[in-house]
Amino acid sequence: MSFESKKNKVPKSSKKIWIEAYGCSANMADSEMISGLLKADGYEIATDEKESALNIIVTCTVKDVTQHRMLYRIEKLSKSIKPLIVAGCLPKTERQLIESLNPFASLLGPHSIDKTLDVVHSALFGKKSIRLENSISDKLNLPRMRINPIIGIIEISSGCMSECSFCQTKLAKGMLRSYRIGDILRQMRSDIADGCKEIWLSSTDNGCYGKDIGSDLVNLLRSCSAVEGDYKIRVGMMNPMHLPGMIEDLVQVFTDNEKIFKFLHIPVQSGSDTVLRKMKRGHTVNTYRNIVKAFRKVFPEITIATDVIVGFPSETDQDFLKTIALIKETEPDIVNSSKYSARSGTEACKLKRVDSFIIKQRSECLHKLIKEIGAKRNSIWKGWKGNVIIDEIGKNILQGRNYAYKPVLLPSECLALSKSSKFKTNLGDKLAVEISGYSSYSLTSSSVNLENKS
Repeated sequence: MSFESKKNKVPKSSKKIWIEAYGCSANMADSEMISGLLKADGYEIATDEKESALNIIVTCTVKDVTQHRMLYRIEKLSKSIKPLIVAGCLPKTERQLIESLNPFASLLGPHSIDKTLDVVHSALFGKKSIRLENSISDKLNLPRMRINPIIGIIEISSGCMSECSFCQTKLAKGMLRSYRIGDILRQMRSDIADGCKEIWLSSTDNGCYGKDIGSDLVNLLRSCSAVEGDYKIRVGMMNPMHLPGMIEDLVQVFTDNEKIFKFLHIPVQSGSDTVLRKMKRGHTVNTYRNIVKAFRKVFPEITIATDVIVGFPSETDQDFLKTIALIKETEPDIVNSSKYSARSGTEACKLKRVDSFIIKQRSECLHKLIKEIGAKRNSIWKGWKGNVIIDEIGKNILQGRNYAYKPVLLPSECLALSKSSKFKTNLGDKLAVEISGYSSYSLTSSSVNLENKS
């Protein structure tokens, strides 16, 4: 059946819409706002793709493996007679590719969320709509349907100040546009009033927040942590190049405020300054090293996450060994390792690539080290006693987070008890636990006080 004949058979009487989202926390927040706007306008968010009248996919473009997954889903969703809206970063960077798969798909850009209803209304009546322009409205204080009812994802800015040679996200989201602290605080108070126990401050790069409006991340965190309520703040990714000028104040803010998770995400990307220069990262290995030292001096147990790209064009064996040495030295709790993938439109995609077999070997070597360091870092928590916030309850899992944002898995008998009328446990509850074990990725608790929860 042709696309032309498909679009004339849209079941316009139905008000159910299917939404699926991929990628970063900002994308998840976008999907929550899209859902919220639709619900406020009388639509119902479908719980099954089969029952929807229209499908929306919020896409990510950070890696080629992610893009392939997005394109597969777009192609699959396009086989339906239902209209399709492709939202997120991909429409801004790969519009022609999307339209080659489905020329009738409507497109919604990452800074056009306030145009959601216009695009949906058009699509349901068989009319393609393209809204990729950047809106003048901030993505704050809009209706939401939360993916997790106790997590409030607040986007504090859009875009960034970096010019990384490998990054396609910059092409989609553009230059930095920080949101006003007052607007962020209004969103935060609303989230807390709705029962959120974790507030995630998210953006393309939290490190450069405020540099376009005469503020910075330290000022924002001081203001956010002063908001009344029972919650914890998780500070999202901060690129190292923007932190040296405020590192002392940032450590002090983390020290002064128990409401801030002792968690840091600072992507180093490579342990070689030569490679970092070709990446146009704007920081050196020492920049990253000094940030880790500054925080670990005050918080030895802080959870530090970083990102590493393996096999960036021209990366030599010596460059890679420097990365291995840096990871061994700084011992990040979490390393998000990815094999280099060329992204269209970026400077790096024009460079000569490292052989895929070599990249595979290096990646395997790094992953082995990551697991070893993960287990070593998690071992320091054995015997720790304290409270965790329950943020995941599933059929076979009951998980909480401690003050360093470490995932703590509670025992299966606790999961069974938690569903009983006497000890029923809900998302957002605090439980007193004792850590008895660990793996490379999480902690386990054998002792849980279900009677001492709040």
